[in-house]
Amino acid sequence: MEIDKKQQELMLKLSMFEQQMQQLQQQLQAVEQAVVEMNSLNLGLDELVGSKDKEILAPIGRGIFAKAKLVSEDLIVDVGSKNFVKKNIPDTKKVINDQIKKLQDVKKGLQDKLEQIGGEFTKMYMDSQGQSK
Repeated sequence: MEIDKKQQELMLKLSMFEQQMQQLQQQLQAVEQAVVEMNSLNLGLDELVGSKDKEILAPIGRGIFAKAKLVSEDLIVDVGSKNFVKKNIPDTKKVINDQIKKLQDVKKGLQDKLEQIGGEFTKMYMDSQGQSK
């Protein structure tokens, strides 16, 4: 009876590790997607350089665009807490690159945590195999 209880406890712990790993993988995917979007935004800003007085497609929302004339290369940038400031394209790219760096730091932290939990999972599993023999 005691062995069954230990096995149940082990299965519960392994299941919890597995759930933590799945959650970390989901968070990692979200961070990676955000990095892709920020890099895409950076490329889009490159296309604006030298486009003053040219017609562009401005996004209004979910796949809807309006034709607009670019009257300035100055941008209005949300710098957090709904604070908007006027920035030129190079300064805006610096803000984006800073955000990408922060996301990459978060990604590294998530990867490290995932490796740690994976190691604990493996150790616990291997220990249980040694005990059952």
